[in-house]
Amino acid sequence: MSSTLTRPPGEEAPTRGPAPTASGRYPGLDGLRAIAIVAVLVFHANPAWLPGGFLGVDVFFVISGFLITSLLVRERARAGRVDFRAFWTRRARRLLPALALVVVASSLVARAASSELVVALPRQVLGAATFSTNWVEIALGGSYFDQTAPTLFMNFWSLAVEEQFYLVWPLATVALLRWAGPRARVAIPAALAAASTVAMAVLYRPDADSTRVYYGTDTHLMGLMIGAALAFAWASDLQARLAEWVGGRRWTGPAALLALVVLMRLLSEDSPVTFYGGFAVASLVTGVLLIATVSRVDAAGQRRQTPWQRILDAPAASWVGERSYGLYLWHWPVILIVDEVWRTAPGTWPFAGRTALIVLLTGAIAEASYRFVETPVRKAGFRATGRRVLGRLRGLTLPRQRVAVASALVVALAFAAVVATAPTESATARVLRENAAAEAASGASDSGTDAAASPGETAAPVAPLGTWGMPTGAEIDGFGDSIMVGCIPALKYYFPGIRLDAVSNRRVGDGAAAIRARTDVRRSVVIGFGMNAGVDAVQLRQLLDLLGPDRMVVVVNLYGTFSRIDADNAAIASAVAGRGNVIVADWYTTAKNNPASLQSDRKHPSLRGSHLYAQTVQAAFAELSKRHTGQDVALKTYPLPAR
Repeated sequence: MSSTLTRPPGEEAPTRGPAPTASGRYPGLDGLRAIAIVAVLVFHANPAWLPGGFLGVDVFFVISGFLITSLLVRERARAGRVDFRAFWTRRARRLLPALALVVVASSLVARAASSELVVALPRQVLGAATFSTNWVEIALGGSYFDQTAPTLFMNFWSLAVEEQFYLVWPLATVALLRWAGPRARVAIPAALAAASTVAMAVLYRPDADSTRVYYGTDTHLMGLMIGAALAFAWASDLQARLAEWVGGRRWTGPAALLALVVLMRLLSEDSPVTFYGGFAVASLVTGVLLIATVSRVDAAGQRRQTPWQRILDAPAASWVGERSYGLYLWHWPVILIVDEVWRTAPGTWPFAGRTALIVLLTGAIAEASYRFVETPVRKAGFRATGRRVLGRLRGLTLPRQRVAVASALVVALAFAAVVATAPTESATARVLRENAAAEAASGASDSGTDAAASPGETAAPVAPLGTWGMPTGAEIDGFGDSIMVGCIPALKYYFPGIRLDAVSNRRVGDGAAAIRARTDVRRSVVIGFGMNAGVDAVQLRQLLDLLGPDRMVVVVNLYGTFSRIDADNAAIASAVAGRGNVIVADWYTTAKNNPASLQSDRKHPSLRGSHLYAQTVQAAFAELSKRHTGQDVALKTYPLPAR
């Protein structure tokens, strides 16, 4: 299928500019791809290292928007039409073989490691097969930010956005080339980028899950459209000005890269600024970086390669950039599988070893995919590659042919079985649901009164406010989020009679309302908020003020793999500082020293972890009691579960 829209008489032919080589590649852009994939890898390996490393995806978007639009403009200038069928065939050759390999291989290995890694696998495979991962997850309630189990192909959302762009944008490009003038061609995608930025800001809610605005093609289109606008500008009489303003200054490229790194350090997935224009700013900075890379004009107006461009064309940068697609496909499944079989905590030597292993495995697999799967299909096509494979199969002896065919069938059947039997709910989600249901039933049966003593025991007297002795369970109220929900049985085991008000997805700002709703708050309180949307020190202070100075209060700090963990715990410490009746239970250190006692999401405690959580709260109450009474508290010890 080819476009029949040829350039009308008198229309200027878009200039091609300096740049693509004979192969159609822009020198230096592989270096930009390397920057993008390294940022994403660092972020996913440990978000604390580069909180805004996810912006690497937006760098990819800008590059894709520029390259695809440039390709279409050059093809129409050269041939007078765009061959859509050839374009989409090239995209399929480039993307599908490696994608199919990673889906099948990762699913099988992940299932062998743990069933937790293949939760909701059927919908993930559906999204991958139809390049609709982003909309499938939005429609079915998947969350990028709040997960009780790792999503094996979570990173495919951006591939879906790009594929949707590849499907629609060639048609739009031909229409713009046919009916719009050079300036309008730049203005229209620029306007779409602005509209996408506004849509993201309008739909974003700081107090709600942000998956819709992050995954949505409509709300995350700014990078692709900025790249497309630059491509139209580069193919017009604006090219000379861009080359002079950006490419003619040696410092522009390094300065833009520095600005991008600063954005990646300052922005985070929890920051409202990120959604109120942060993505657009990062995309604009990337646009400057891109023009500085493709320009081959120095200050004297001579076309030559600058030192900045030579750096981006260095062999190491080119190697990473050429394999960036495979690195992006494989890195997230590799991270999840390694983390499942080798539980480590950030800031430790085992974590450094785990990270090195992830890098080595991802690089090796991406190289094999690039060499043996991606390149052969991209160069020869599906049919020729298929014939080559069949030819090699026929060249084998009959027994080896049978082994090869049987192996392929086994892999296919195993993959089908893994997809068909994948759990729909993670163990963490199940525990949270069951604990919440049991607590609701218990609360209803207790009718809001204190829990009775265990059989054969006499209920301990309840001390009044202002008493600082070690509290019994009947003297403790707990208010928290999903972490506390997961620890309900353990807390009741360590503190018989404790009264808990814990709800998943609660935020610090919800704590005050929960406490006000409890008219008879006991003399001792456990506070456990912050997993959702972080900790606001002002809100936490207000909550502590509401409880007053006469109650013993334990605030549990946080552990998780998100980038804000240090800031959240610093906010907790700040809110608690100077309050003699409040102490921090150091769950962060407990969890860090016991990484195997966490669920697969690396946030919620396992059964053993829930007991460690209760022990941490118990130790905090004992320390707070000693602070006021001067007497040590003899704590009763309990055996820990094996896992």
